[in-house]
Amino acid sequence: MSAALPTSGREWHLVARPHGWPKAEDFALREAPVTAPGEGRVLVRNLHFSVDPYMRGRMNDVKSYTPPFALDRPMDGGAVGEVIASNAEGIAVGDHVLHGLGWREYAEVPAGRAVKVDPSLAPLSAYLGVLGMTGLSAYAGLFEVASFKEGDAVFVSGAAGAVGSQVGQMAKLKGASRVIGSAGSDEKVKLLVEEYGFDAAFNYKNGPVAEQLREAAPDGIDVYFDNVGGEHLEAAISSLNVHGRVTVCGMIAQYNATEPTPGPRNLALVIGKRLRIQGMLVGDHAALQPQFVQEVAGWLASGELKYRETFVEGIENGFDAFLGLLRGENTGKMVVSLA
Repeated sequence: MSAALPTSGREWHLVARPHGWPKAEDFALREAPVTAPGEGRVLVRNLHFSVDPYMRGRMNDVKSYTPPFALDRPMDGGAVGEVIASNAEGIAVGDHVLHGLGWREYAEVPAGRAVKVDPSLAPLSAYLGVLGMTGLSAYAGLFEVASFKEGDAVFVSGAAGAVGSQVGQMAKLKGASRVIGSAGSDEKVKLLVEEYGFDAAFNYKNGPVAEQLREAAPDGIDVYFDNVGGEHLEAAISSLNVHGRVTVCGMIAQYNATEPTPGPRNLALVIGKRLRIQGMLVGDHAALQPQFVQEVAGWLASGELKYRETFVEGIENGFDAFLGLLRGENTGKMVVSLA
């Protein structure tokens, strides 16, 4: 155990279920007592925590693949920090760990839920993104779910985001014939082509997605990695070749909708083209983790895989960071930094 511990720390609570877009009054930043860790637990000073699109779904009181956030309780999510007190074998004060109790300054974490990470391999924030859940989502979604093979043409929506930007680069590294991305600004489109090596990219706000996709992929696509849903999914179904595959990772276009959103109007094409559309949850692919970290760390070290992060400083700006993410204000992984 270490000496003087902080007596309190701030944490974000959900205080009301958002209807449509989340509002500031749905959240509260509250002071909470900090205590020494119990048996088999460690106390972590969080240095960075993650805000992710899936968290919007957890703010609704509906049965889903992950339980909803409880009202008037701290929210949670990926975080990385430094151990400041330990009551557990194998984790020492000064170690850095990845864990699931974000949205707060201090977290008391069961040792079994804390994964030691090496800050000399990559910056700590990378373990929330390119070497963490978002990177594994890209890796598993492309190679395992979409059964990517060399020569495939790949289309990625939300391509400048944390997951999408990795999908496109991984496809290129593994021999895609063509990689196309869509994003929500001309600046992001430029980034996709010039920095991430996409063959083509377009701003979905500049015209119908189906037309822009046909122009970017005149020979069609074999794989669509969906982070957006809606109009993008319909466009992809039109452009997919026979035996095309779709990985549905996210549908950010409809997370804040208050009415049911219409499905693609061209679903009948799935029959003739023998398409496969499969949803994915990153938790199903934990077995890939060692292979993923080894391969991606190699690509990072060689400079073949590039990534961006958008940092918002200070826990008091946690809600603003989350709202900014939903509005597409981030490039790459959105991280709230407490360091």
